[in-house]
Amino acid sequence: MLTAKDIMSTNVITVTPDTDIPTAARLMVDNKFNGLPVVDKNNTLVGIICQSDLISQQKKLNVPTLFTVLDGIIPTRSMFDLDSEVRKIAASKVSEAMTALPKTVRPSTPIDEIASLMVDSQFHTLPVVEDGKVVGVVGKEDILRTLIR
Repeated sequence: MLTAKDIMSTNVITVTPDTDIPTAARLMVDNKFNGLPVVDKNNTLVGIICQSDLISQQKKLNVPTLFTVLDGIIPTRSMFDLDSEVRKIAASKVSEAMTALPKTVRPSTPIDEIASLMVDSQFHTLPVVEDGKVVGVVGKEDILRTLIR
């Protein structure tokens, strides 16, 4: 059975938390990537930034509806969710828009587990990590390539 090691891209382009949003967007567009691993100064994975994280900057902010019960104001959605959405829309650095502590796979992870994780969790890109370091990336395109071999 194929594993992550067999299908992953090893020429991984990463960004740091301090990378500005336009640079991350340019790297994704120029290289046709759905996401980029975010690493710290020790090259340890700290997050992932995806196209959807960047696209959210262009969306309209949905202000929660409020209703009152016994003179108390209750929002129809969590204020934490609103705060998180505002931070992503206003992000200027990768650290402000990335998903921290992303799901990862190991080089030995079987392709069926990777495919299930991608489909069930709607992930397009999964970092392949060994000993805390990014050693590769598996994208949906990598799995599709196995169908045409």
